[in-house]
Amino acid sequence: MVFIQDKNKIISNVKNDYLIINNHYFNSRLLLGTGKYKNVEEAIDSIIASECNIITIAIRRAQNNLISGLNILLKRLNWKNLWLLPNTAGCKTSDEAIRIAKLGREIAKTIGQENNNFIKLEVIPDSKYLFPDPVGTLKAAEVLINNGFTVLPYINADPVLAKHLEEIGCATIMPLASPIGSAKGLQNLSNIKIIIENAKVPVIIDAGIGCPSEAAKAMELGASAILTNTAIAKCKNPAQMALAMNLAIKSGRIAYLSGLIKATDYATKSSPDEGIIE
Repeated sequence: MVFIQDKNKIISNVKNDYLIINNHYFNSRLLLGTGKYKNVEEAIDSIIASECNIITIAIRRAQNNLISGLNILLKRLNWKNLWLLPNTAGCKTSDEAIRIAKLGREIAKTIGQENNNFIKLEVIPDSKYLFPDPVGTLKAAEVLINNGFTVLPYINADPVLAKHLEEIGCATIMPLASPIGSAKGLQNLSNIKIIIENAKVPVIIDAGIGCPSEAAKAMELGASAILTNTAIAKCKNPAQMALAMNLAIKSGRIAYLSGLIKATDYATKSSPDEGIIE
C-alpha cells in the first residue's frame, strides 16, 4: 500500500510540472511545427498523438489564401486545447520579421486568442545553411518586446547572445541543436549546456533534433522543452513518431528532475565491502 501511495505522489508531481512562458502554463514540453507534412490529416493526427499544447505556424504561408492546407488546419484544430505560436520563418531582415510578427498577432485573434502576443522570432538571411542572424534577431526582439510581444527568439547556440536576449526581456531562448531539418542532433552540446546553466527563462531546443533519443538527451541536460517538425513530418509514420517524441521528452524531463548521477572514469561497486561473509 505504501508503494501505491508513493507512486501516486510521483505521478502527481510530474503532472504539475508545467512549462511556464510569460505566466502562461502548458502541460506539454513538446512544441510542434506544422510544415512538411504530406497532408493536413497527417498534421492533425501528429498534433493529437504528440499531446502538445503549442503549435507553430509560419505566417508568410498562412497569410496566403492560395495555400489552403494551413488555412484548413487553422479551422479544424481545437484552439481551446492548443496555443498558437506564429513564427517569422522566411524573413531575412529585422524589419520584415517585425511586420510579419504583427500579422501573426492578428491571425491569433481570428482563432479566438485575443490575448496571444506570442511570436517565434526568426531572422534568417542565409538561404543555404539557414543560420539565424544574431544582430537582426536582437534588433527585432527589442522592437517587438517594446510593442507588447512575448518573444521566443530562434538563435545559434551562442551563450552571450542568449544572455543579451534574456536581459532585454525575451520570454525564452531557442538555440538550435544543429541546422534546421538536418537531423544531426545535439552538435552544439557544450554551448547548449552553458545557455541552460545561465538562463533564468525557459530554454527550448529548436532545430536539428532527429530522433526521440536526442530529444530525451536534451531534456536530461535541463532543457525546458523541445520544438521539432522535420523529424516527425518527414518520417514514414508521423503520428507514431509524434507519440515517441512525446514519451521521450516526458522521460527525459523526469530523469532530469530525478537528479542524474555523474559519469565516472572507473567502475564502482554496486555492493559495499562491509558486511561480506568470509
